[in-house]
Amino acid sequence: MKQRTLRLGSRKSPMAIAQSRQVADMITERTGRQVEIVGVTTLGDVSRAQLTQIGGTGVFVSALREALLGGEVDLAVHSLKDLPTGPAAGIVLAAVPPRDDPRDVLVARDGAKLADLPPGARIGTGSPRRAAQLLALRGDLRCVPIRGNANTRLGKVGEGELDGVVLAYAGLARIGYVNAITQVFEPDEMLPAPGQGALAVECRDGEPELAAMLEAVTDQASMAAVTAERSLLEALEAGCSAPIGAYAAGMEQLRMRAAVLSTDGSRVLRAHGGAPGADAWQLGRDLAAELLRSGASDLISVPRAPIGQQE
Repeated sequence: MKQRTLRLGSRKSPMAIAQSRQVADMITERTGRQVEIVGVTTLGDVSRAQLTQIGGTGVFVSALREALLGGEVDLAVHSLKDLPTGPAAGIVLAAVPPRDDPRDVLVARDGAKLADLPPGARIGTGSPRRAAQLLALRGDLRCVPIRGNANTRLGKVGEGELDGVVLAYAGLARIGYVNAITQVFEPDEMLPAPGQGALAVECRDGEPELAAMLEAVTDQASMAAVTAERSLLEALEAGCSAPIGAYAAGMEQLRMRAAVLSTDGSRVLRAHGGAPGADAWQLGRDLAAELLRSGASDLISVPRAPIGQQE
């Protein structure tokens, strides 16, 4: 008997649809199940307010989870950095596909790199993490809060409203805009957000057959890395306005770097360490404890709900 087509819930933005299609194709390739994408509008997509004002990036997740719990879709795909760190009743994280490039990038006019920009250059970003690290690199920059999809943000550079924008490499790659990148920031220059570049596939709790099937698209190294990064974020009890970066990588041995910054970039607290992949969660807790001993709580803004970081 022919199996029913799976309904995959996705935000409607071009980037979200592209990454959901990537997951849908992987599921079909590895399991034989057909998948259709169901677009869901979230508060984060329709509100023009800054994310810190409307609840952080959790606003991109809640509508998809409601559709999942309501039976409108069978699974949902999120940018993993958008996921709240706490558990969601009735929902399980079923898969983390292979992580894409986690780095941040600059898109500036005339092929400019950060060092080429004029004094006081206006850089668009909706992320306190990116803004703080930009200011740590160049204190003269003016970081301008910006919302909208990638095309909207890139348009503000092309129209001269901004000198540049900072975005995620993975997102631009998914919509075919890698050629617009003028500089790639290595993690020692700008630490990514916890989970950046990775995708999360959620399904309803109590559907073990579906959860087991989705394991076919999980990359264990990616799962271990994001587990460590999200464990750190949760242990720091950081809200979306806290400039926190973290990046873990490795197969059998996981190496991780983390930083907490003041919003103006004038103070940076760093920690690094390693552990076997099986101990990823504890690695995140240990580095968080080290940062807290160094005074990180003084740099972490309220609200302190354990949610993902806005980007």
